[in-house]
Amino acid sequence: MAHHLSRRGFVVGLPFVLAACQSQRQAAVQAGLTRRADGTPDYALAYAPIRDGGFSLPAIQYQNFDPKYLRQTVYYPTRHAPGTIIVDPKRKFLYLIQSGGRAVRYGIGVGRAGFAWSGEAEIRFKREWPKWFPPDEMIAREPRLEKYRDGQEGGPGNPIGARGLYLWQGNKDTLYRIHSTNQPQSIGTNASSGCIRMWHQDVIDLYDRVELGAKVVVLG
Repeated sequence: MAHHLSRRGFVVGLPFVLAACQSQRQAAVQAGLTRRADGTPDYALAYAPIRDGGFSLPAIQYQNFDPKYLRQTVYYPTRHAPGTIIVDPKRKFLYLIQSGGRAVRYGIGVGRAGFAWSGEAEIRFKREWPKWFPPDEMIAREPRLEKYRDGQEGGPGNPIGARGLYLWQGNKDTLYRIHSTNQPQSIGTNASSGCIRMWHQDVIDLYDRVELGAKVVVLG
């Protein structure tokens, strides 16, 4: 009888186990991740070195970072529609809203004190390995950047990195960007001049998901 009850309990519980496994697989797909045999995200693959646009990008040493900054799907109920980007500078997270109260969450680096920006905007342009034009105010603060007034060509040494998402408000360029960085250690910190930094591998993932015209909400 005990064996019968144990087997029955297993059969009854099996759908819940399978549902949990399916949920894990769906979460991995939503975050653009594969999972290892033990069910954990395969971050070694997600943050492996890659070749993109003719450039070689190094692996992210993700083991050296707080796991909360690694790409993952999280529960994040919001009134904003799927496809919206929400940036939380205080917690150093960027959320790409999905359906069902979920979001793909990425770790970010944000502006230093005095350079922070908040508000609503939209993605007006998307660029792969874009040219970088330092704003006049930045050149005034850092005269060494004068040589890039007409732009620095795209490449791993370019501050915009592998991808750039350009934030506009109406017909005005905010001059703020969501982009990757050649300083991976800055993720999880206040280090930029106001722009939103991501790891190369993460911004490529985000770039492929987000649509032109997508709403961006930067929390105050």
